[in-house]
Amino acid sequence: MVRHLRLRSRPQELPGPRYAPGHRVHAAQADRRRCPVNLRRALGITAGLAVVAVAAACGITALDASEATRITARFDRATGVYEGSDLRILGVKAGTVASVRPRGKEVEVTLLIDEGVRVPADAHAVVVAPSVVADRYIQLAPAYTGGPEIREGAVLPAARNATPLEVDQLYASITELSEALGPNGANADGALAGLFDTGAANLKGNGKAIGDSIEQFGKAAKTLDASSGDLFDTLTHLQSFTTMLKNNDGDVRKAEQQLATVTGFLAEDKENLAAALKELGTALAQVKSFIETHRAGLKKNVDLLVPLTQTLADQRASLAEMLDTAPLAAGNALNAYDPVHRTLNGRTNINELSYGPGTPGLPNGLVPVDAARRKALPALPLPAVGTVYGTPVYGAPVYGIPVYGIPGKGTAR
Repeated sequence: MVRHLRLRSRPQELPGPRYAPGHRVHAAQADRRRCPVNLRRALGITAGLAVVAVAAACGITALDASEATRITARFDRATGVYEGSDLRILGVKAGTVASVRPRGKEVEVTLLIDEGVRVPADAHAVVVAPSVVADRYIQLAPAYTGGPEIREGAVLPAARNATPLEVDQLYASITELSEALGPNGANADGALAGLFDTGAANLKGNGKAIGDSIEQFGKAAKTLDASSGDLFDTLTHLQSFTTMLKNNDGDVRKAEQQLATVTGFLAEDKENLAAALKELGTALAQVKSFIETHRAGLKKNVDLLVPLTQTLADQRASLAEMLDTAPLAAGNALNAYDPVHRTLNGRTNINELSYGPGTPGLPNGLVPVDAARRKALPALPLPAVGTVYGTPVYGAPVYGIPVYGIPGKGTAR
């Protein structure tokens, strides 16, 4: 409310019980006496509202803290991180820093994750510095995509967390490097300066060649990028190969030892080997000359060998049987020899010789097995030579073909 006063030439007598009769005061003096009262009243109201606001804020903060998930992250150092700093996930605020306390050689930071924010159980904390002078914040990574979630009271060890490189550390590293390369270090005898001089001399006038090399390297990189699928497949197969070598490490070492033995043997006989290779070259030259001279005769002889090789191919079953039984026959012949009496001892089974080629009849019950039925029979221990005979057994067919063979076994002999 605004009060309008009208100035008068003479003092005005203000009525009221506060003033004694006949007491005169000016209006300005009365206003000055009333203003402190109104000011004190306004200040009291303002202070009361401030107290209420602070109490409400504290209540909301306490409520939020009770609903938040509290975890602990440990760092080697936590420069620029304070109580009240932001806790973010993918750059979005998701909580706050509740406290920062030293704990031995590490810094223990208590984090409050907002209600409803999901964080994976294997998350790690990173101190992020947006700029050199700005306050830092802590970021949890990776973002939750599924699986177990972090629980109340979880502790993120310092080995899992990371902190940014400090400017002082960077300056110290640069200083250490400059001292190591300076006149008291690598360049004490002028070696580093000589290296730069030599490099400058080698690169002088080769700028275009270097530029072309870089351009070709870029084209090669584009080619590799276009063939990235094949490249990764190659790497995958290479990984499988190296894994196989790892699983067979003993055999690989044995093969390396044997190869070392062979190379050592060749190294010891390198003179003989060189002479043999030299003679081999001479022999190959003579063979080449012989082939050129007798080309027509060689062609005729090769043509004559075709029927012979075809006959051997047709009789490969007989040859296989001979090679299989020849060692046994040779052993039997050796065992049959009597060195005392100088005689061969043996017994002949006449029945095996009674049914040779041209024999008019067969023993009762044997019938020839045709090619179709022979395919349905089990494999014989030796290749079949000539006609196969068997005893018919009429029972369950094999692939629709009646089985001929030994009764009860379905084989042929």
